[in-house]
Amino acid sequence: MKKLYFAALLAMAVSVGANAQPGNRGFGPRPQINVTFNDYIPAPASFDQVTADIDRGTIKEIEYKSKTVGTTRRATVYLPPKYDKKKKYPVLYLLHGIGGDHKEWMLGTPNVIMDNLYAQKKAEPMIIVMPNGRALPNDKPEGNIYGPEMVKGFEIFEQDLLNDLIPFIQKTFKTYTDKSHRAIAGLSMGGGQSLNFGLGNLDKFAYVGGFSSAPNTKQPEQLIPNVEKTKAENKLLWMVCGSKDGLMFNSSRLKDFCDKNGVPCTLIQYPEGQHDFVVWKYGLYNYAQLIFK
Repeated sequence: MKKLYFAALLAMAVSVGANAQPGNRGFGPRPQINVTFNDYIPAPASFDQVTADIDRGTIKEIEYKSKTVGTTRRATVYLPPKYDKKKKYPVLYLLHGIGGDHKEWMLGTPNVIMDNLYAQKKAEPMIIVMPNGRALPNDKPEGNIYGPEMVKGFEIFEQDLLNDLIPFIQKTFKTYTDKSHRAIAGLSMGGGQSLNFGLGNLDKFAYVGGFSSAPNTKQPEQLIPNVEKTKAENKLLWMVCGSKDGLMFNSSRLKDFCDKNGVPCTLIQYPEGQHDFVVWKYGLYNYAQLIFK
Protein backbone atom coordinates (compact mmCIF):
# COMPACT_ATOMS: atom_id res chain seq x y z
CA MET A 1 0.00 0.00 0.00
CA LYS A 2 2.66 2.51 1.07
CA LYS A 3 4.84 1.59 -1.91
CA LEU A 4 1.97 2.40 -4.26
CA TYR A 5 1.41 5.67 -2.42
CA PHE A 6 5.06 6.69 -2.83
CA ALA A 7 5.17 5.58 -6.46
CA ALA A 8 2.19 7.77 -7.32
CA LEU A 9 3.77 10.81 -5.73
CA LEU A 10 7.14 10.25 -7.36
CA ALA A 11 5.42 9.87 -10.72
CA MET A 12 3.78 13.21 -10.09
CA ALA A 13 7.20 14.69 -9.35
CA VAL A 14 8.51 13.58 -12.72
CA SER A 15 5.56 15.11 -14.54
CA VAL A 16 5.60 18.46 -12.78
CA GLY A 17 9.15 19.17 -11.71
CA ALA A 18 9.74 21.35 -8.70
CA ASN A 19 6.89 23.80 -9.16
CA ALA A 20 3.61 22.78 -7.55
CA GLN A 21 2.64 26.27 -6.52
CA PRO A 22 -0.67 27.86 -7.52
CA GLY A 23 -0.79 28.92 -11.13
CA ASN A 24 0.87 25.91 -12.77
CA ARG A 25 -1.05 24.27 -15.55
CA GLY A 26 -1.74 20.90 -14.00
CA PHE A 27 0.13 17.62 -13.85
CA GLY A 28 0.11 16.38 -17.41
CA PRO A 29 -2.53 14.38 -19.28
CA ARG A 30 -4.06 11.32 -17.66
CA PRO A 31 -7.08 9.46 -19.01
CA GLN A 32 -10.23 10.91 -17.54
CA ILE A 33 -12.95 8.47 -16.56
CA ASN A 34 -16.18 9.12 -18.43
CA VAL A 35 -18.61 10.27 -15.73
CA THR A 36 -21.67 12.47 -15.44
CA PHE A 37 -20.56 15.69 -13.80
CA ASN A 38 -22.78 17.66 -11.50
CA ASP A 39 -23.99 21.04 -12.70
CA TYR A 40 -21.50 23.87 -12.69
CA ILE A 41 -23.05 27.10 -11.39
CA PRO A 42 -20.72 30.12 -11.58
CA ALA A 43 -19.98 31.91 -8.34
CA PRO A 44 -20.93 35.60 -8.14
CA ALA A 45 -18.18 37.84 -9.52
CA SER A 46 -17.62 39.44 -6.12
CA PHE A 47 -17.56 36.26 -4.02
CA ASP A 48 -13.83 36.63 -3.29
CA GLN A 49 -13.69 40.44 -3.17
CA VAL A 50 -13.58 42.51 0.01
CA THR A 51 -17.01 43.91 0.80
CA ALA A 52 -17.33 47.19 2.65
CA ASP A 53 -19.29 47.60 5.87
CA ILE A 54 -19.63 43.95 6.88
CA ASP A 55 -18.40 42.11 9.96
CA ARG A 56 -15.04 40.45 9.51
CA GLY A 57 -13.51 37.33 10.95
CA THR A 58 -10.08 37.02 12.52
CA ILE A 59 -6.95 35.27 11.27
CA LYS A 60 -4.44 34.04 13.83
CA GLU A 61 -1.48 31.68 13.93
CA ILE A 62 -1.41 29.06 16.65
CA GLU A 63 1.24 26.62 17.89
CA TYR A 64 0.59 23.13 19.22
CA LYS A 65 2.76 20.35 20.56
CA SER A 66 2.82 17.30 18.34
CA LYS A 67 3.66 14.00 20.01
CA THR A 68 3.46 12.42 16.56
CA VAL A 69 6.30 14.53 15.18
CA GLY A 70 8.03 15.41 18.43
CA THR A 71 8.02 19.16 17.75
CA THR A 72 5.90 22.26 18.18
CA ARG A 73 3.94 22.85 14.98
CA ARG A 74 1.98 25.77 13.56
CA ALA A 75 -1.43 26.26 11.98
CA THR A 76 -3.44 29.19 10.70
CA VAL A 77 -6.91 29.63 12.18
CA TYR A 78 -9.85 31.66 10.93
CA LEU A 79 -12.43 32.65 13.52
CA PRO A 80 -15.81 33.83 12.19
CA PRO A 81 -17.10 37.37 12.72
CA LYS A 82 -18.30 38.02 16.26
CA TYR A 83 -16.63 34.87 17.53
CA ASP A 84 -18.20 34.12 20.91
CA LYS A 85 -16.09 32.19 23.45
CA LYS A 86 -19.30 31.05 25.15
CA LYS A 87 -20.66 29.45 21.99
CA LYS A 88 -19.63 26.17 20.38
CA TYR A 89 -18.59 26.07 16.72
CA PRO A 90 -18.10 23.36 14.11
CA VAL A 91 -14.63 23.08 12.56
CA LEU A 92 -13.39 22.75 8.98
CA TYR A 93 -9.84 21.46 8.53
CA LEU A 94 -8.57 22.95 5.27
CA LEU A 95 -5.40 21.41 3.80
CA HIS A 96 -2.78 22.85 1.43
CA GLY A 97 -0.88 21.44 -1.56
CA ILE A 98 2.49 19.72 -1.84
CA GLY A 99 4.44 22.96 -2.30
CA GLY A 100 2.66 24.89 0.43
CA ASP A 101 2.36 25.10 4.20
CA HIS A 102 -0.07 26.42 6.80
CA LYS A 103 -0.08 29.82 5.09
CA GLU A 104 -0.76 28.70 1.51
CA TRP A 105 -4.55 28.89 1.72
CA MET A 106 -4.27 32.61 2.53
CA LEU A 107 -3.40 33.08 -1.15
CA GLY A 108 -7.02 32.08 -1.74
CA THR A 109 -8.42 34.71 0.67
CA PRO A 110 -10.59 32.24 2.65
CA ASN A 111 -11.33 34.96 5.22
CA VAL A 112 -12.79 37.21 2.52
CA ILE A 113 -14.84 34.39 1.02
CA MET A 114 -16.22 33.37 4.40
CA ASP A 115 -16.90 36.94 5.57
CA ASN A 116 -18.99 37.48 2.44
CA LEU A 117 -20.88 34.22 2.92
CA TYR A 118 -21.73 35.12 6.51
CA ALA A 119 -22.88 38.60 5.51
CA GLN A 120 -25.23 36.94 3.02
CA LYS A 121 -26.28 34.29 5.56
CA LYS A 122 -25.20 31.52 3.21
CA ALA A 123 -22.96 29.54 5.58
CA GLU A 124 -23.02 28.33 9.15
CA PRO A 125 -20.49 30.07 11.43
CA MET A 126 -17.44 27.83 11.70
CA ILE A 127 -13.81 27.80 12.69
CA ILE A 128 -11.41 27.01 9.85
CA VAL A 129 -8.07 25.42 10.73
CA MET A 130 -5.35 25.48 8.07
CA PRO A 131 -2.50 23.23 9.27
CA ASN A 132 0.84 22.22 7.82
CA GLY A 133 0.13 18.83 6.29
CA ARG A 134 3.81 17.88 6.14
CA ALA A 135 4.30 16.12 9.49
CA LEU A 136 8.09 16.24 9.76
CA PRO A 137 10.56 17.86 12.18
CA ASN A 138 11.45 20.22 9.33
CA ASP A 139 8.05 20.85 7.78
CA LYS A 140 9.09 23.66 5.45
CA PRO A 141 8.44 23.17 1.72
CA GLU A 142 12.11 23.29 0.78
CA GLY A 143 14.59 21.04 -0.95
CA ASN A 144 13.13 18.13 -2.90
CA ILE A 145 9.48 18.47 -1.92
CA TYR A 146 8.71 15.30 -3.90
CA GLY A 147 11.33 13.16 -2.16
CA PRO A 148 10.29 10.01 -0.26
CA GLU A 149 10.78 11.63 3.16
CA MET A 150 8.65 14.64 2.24
CA VAL A 151 5.95 12.40 0.81
CA LYS A 152 6.04 10.27 3.95
CA GLY A 153 5.35 13.41 5.99
CA PHE A 154 2.03 13.91 4.25
CA GLU A 155 1.00 10.38 5.19
CA ILE A 156 2.15 10.75 8.81
CA PHE A 157 0.03 13.89 9.09
CA GLU A 158 -3.06 11.75 9.51
CA GLN A 159 -1.90 10.78 13.00
CA ASP A 160 -0.76 14.32 13.83
CA LEU A 161 -4.17 15.60 12.79
CA LEU A 162 -6.20 13.05 14.72
CA ASN A 163 -4.08 12.71 17.85
CA ASP A 164 -2.50 16.14 18.27
CA LEU A 165 -4.12 18.96 16.30
CA ILE A 166 -7.81 18.15 16.73
CA PRO A 167 -7.49 17.67 20.52
CA PHE A 168 -5.56 20.96 20.74
CA ILE A 169 -8.20 22.86 18.78
CA GLN A 170 -10.93 21.41 21.01
CA LYS A 171 -9.09 22.53 24.14
CA THR A 172 -8.20 25.98 22.81
CA PHE A 173 -11.46 27.02 21.16
CA LYS A 174 -15.12 26.43 21.87
CA THR A 175 -15.92 23.64 19.45
CA TYR A 176 -18.25 20.72 19.09
CA THR A 177 -16.41 17.41 19.42
CA ASP A 178 -18.63 15.07 17.40
CA LYS A 179 -18.07 14.14 13.76
CA SER A 180 -21.28 15.85 12.62
CA HIS A 181 -19.59 19.15 13.41
CA ARG A 182 -16.24 18.34 11.78
CA ALA A 183 -15.33 18.63 8.08
CA ILE A 184 -12.16 18.22 6.04
CA ALA A 185 -11.22 19.49 2.59
CA GLY A 186 -8.09 20.45 0.71
CA LEU A 187 -6.43 21.38 -2.56
CA SER A 188 -4.23 19.12 -4.70
CA MET A 189 -2.09 17.07 -2.29
CA GLY A 190 -4.37 18.27 0.50
CA GLY A 191 -7.35 17.14 -1.53
CA GLY A 192 -5.93 13.64 -1.65
CA GLN A 193 -5.22 13.77 2.07
CA SER A 194 -8.77 14.94 2.75
CA LEU A 195 -10.29 12.06 0.80
CA ASN A 196 -7.92 9.55 2.40
CA PHE A 197 -8.30 10.80 5.97
CA GLY A 198 -11.95 11.81 5.79
CA LEU A 199 -13.30 8.65 4.20
CA GLY A 200 -10.81 6.59 6.20
CA ASN A 201 -12.10 7.99 9.49
CA LEU A 202 -15.86 8.11 9.20
CA ASP A 203 -16.07 8.32 12.98
CA LYS A 204 -14.16 11.63 12.88
CA PHE A 205 -15.42 13.46 9.78
CA ALA A 206 -18.95 13.67 8.39
CA TYR A 207 -18.07 16.00 5.50
CA VAL A 208 -15.27 15.38 2.99
CA GLY A 209 -14.10 17.58 0.12
CA GLY A 210 -11.39 17.29 -2.52
CA PHE A 211 -10.36 20.18 -4.78
CA SER A 212 -8.17 19.06 -7.73
CA SER A 213 -7.10 16.04 -5.71
CA ALA A 214 -3.58 14.76 -6.46
CA PRO A 215 -2.25 11.22 -7.17
CA ASN A 216 -1.80 10.57 -3.46
CA THR A 217 -5.56 9.87 -3.48
CA LYS A 218 -6.09 6.20 -2.72
CA GLN A 219 -7.96 3.83 -5.00
CA PRO A 220 -11.76 4.06 -4.64
CA GLU A 221 -11.93 0.53 -3.26
CA GLN A 222 -9.49 1.57 -0.54
CA LEU A 223 -11.31 4.80 0.21
CA ILE A 224 -14.69 3.09 0.39
CA PRO A 225 -14.15 -0.55 1.40
CA ASN A 226 -17.62 -0.71 2.95
CA VAL A 227 -20.16 0.95 0.67
CA GLU A 228 -23.11 0.66 3.04
CA LYS A 229 -21.14 2.08 5.96
CA THR A 230 -20.04 5.07 3.89
CA LYS A 231 -23.57 5.67 2.65
CA ALA A 232 -24.85 5.60 6.22
CA GLU A 233 -22.17 7.73 7.88
CA ASN A 234 -20.83 10.23 5.34
CA LYS A 235 -23.00 13.34 5.02
CA LEU A 236 -21.19 14.94 2.09
CA LEU A 237 -18.59 13.85 -0.45
CA TRP A 238 -17.91 16.86 -2.68
CA MET A 239 -15.24 17.42 -5.35
CA VAL A 240 -14.25 19.94 -8.00
CA CYS A 241 -11.49 19.93 -10.61
CA GLY A 242 -10.66 22.09 -13.63
CA SER A 243 -11.45 20.72 -17.07
CA LYS A 244 -7.89 21.52 -18.20
CA ASP A 245 -6.26 19.91 -15.16
CA GLY A 246 -4.60 16.54 -15.78
CA LEU A 247 -5.50 15.55 -12.23
CA MET A 248 -9.16 15.14 -13.17
CA PHE A 249 -8.43 11.41 -13.41
CA ASN A 250 -8.25 11.05 -9.63
CA SER A 251 -11.60 12.74 -8.99
CA SER A 252 -13.41 11.14 -11.91
CA ARG A 253 -12.22 7.68 -10.86
CA LEU A 254 -13.79 8.12 -7.43
CA LYS A 255 -16.94 9.63 -8.92
CA ASP A 256 -17.30 6.64 -11.25
CA PHE A 257 -16.98 4.21 -8.35
CA CYS A 258 -19.52 6.12 -6.26
CA ASP A 259 -22.06 6.32 -9.08
CA LYS A 260 -21.77 2.60 -9.78
CA ASN A 261 -22.22 1.75 -6.09
CA GLY A 262 -24.94 4.24 -5.19
CA VAL A 263 -22.74 6.39 -2.94
CA PRO A 264 -23.85 10.06 -3.00
CA CYS A 265 -20.99 12.05 -4.50
CA THR A 266 -20.65 15.42 -6.22
CA LEU A 267 -18.01 16.20 -8.84
CA ILE A 268 -18.03 19.56 -10.62
CA GLN A 269 -15.92 20.21 -13.69
CA TYR A 270 -14.78 23.82 -13.63
CA PRO A 271 -14.92 25.03 -17.28
CA GLU A 272 -11.44 25.68 -18.70
CA GLY A 273 -10.13 25.40 -15.15
CA GLN A 274 -6.43 24.89 -14.48
CA HIS A 275 -4.63 23.69 -11.34
CA ASP A 276 -4.88 26.95 -9.41
CA PHE A 277 -6.74 29.05 -6.87
CA VAL A 278 -9.42 30.03 -9.35
CA VAL A 279 -10.77 26.50 -8.97
CA TRP A 280 -9.88 26.11 -5.29
CA LYS A 281 -11.56 29.34 -4.20
CA TYR A 282 -14.66 28.24 -6.09
CA GLY A 283 -14.42 24.94 -4.23
CA LEU A 284 -14.28 26.57 -0.82
CA TYR A 285 -17.11 28.96 -1.69
CA ASN A 286 -19.46 26.09 -2.56
CA TYR A 287 -18.29 23.50 -0.05
CA ALA A 288 -18.60 25.93 2.89
CA GLN A 289 -22.27 26.51 2.06
CA LEU A 290 -23.06 22.78 2.23
CA ILE A 291 -21.42 21.69 5.47
CA PHE A 292 -22.90 21.75 8.96
CA LYS A 293 -26.45 22.13 7.68
